[in-house]
Amino acid sequence: MKTRLHAIRADITGLSVDAVVNAANSSLLGGGGVDGAIHRAAGPELVHECRLLGGCKTGDAKITKGYRLPARFIIHTVGPVWRGGVNGEADLLASCYRKSLMLANEYGARTVAFPSISTGIYGYPIERAAQVAVDAVRAALEETSVIAEVTFCCFSDEDLAIYRSVLG
Repeated sequence: MKTRLHAIRADITGLSVDAVVNAANSSLLGGGGVDGAIHRAAGPELVHECRLLGGCKTGDAKITKGYRLPARFIIHTVGPVWRGGVNGEADLLASCYRKSLMLANEYGARTVAFPSISTGIYGYPIERAAQVAVDAVRAALEETSVIAEVTFCCFSDEDLAIYRSVLG
């Protein structure tokens, strides 16, 4: 099965997919940007479930129910803070995408939407982040059987243009 990869500009909290990925902080208890938007849209039940997960390490991922989102699941992953690119950031970022897709596959999610992880307050340059994201997703999909579609959900037209260029 060939998985469809594409990029769109949209509000990730409104997407009708099986799983949305949340660019979370290590507490998993909500924050700014995508994380805050997902927590607000999913409702207060999400933070209660997240409290039970005991946080999440950078490069790892954990899954919860989608609550009030159209998505059945929220996969929370903690991206690296950009520190110049010489501190393993690319490997940690790739791990976020790989582990998120492993969880999606394990839970039977056929459609998954990713935000641009680490490119907001964490400062990862969008051009580099998009390349890592697409490469990591393509590699991880070789090991999954369930996933039919991966959407890169972009916040701006500029980010969308970069993702579309990387996707070819």
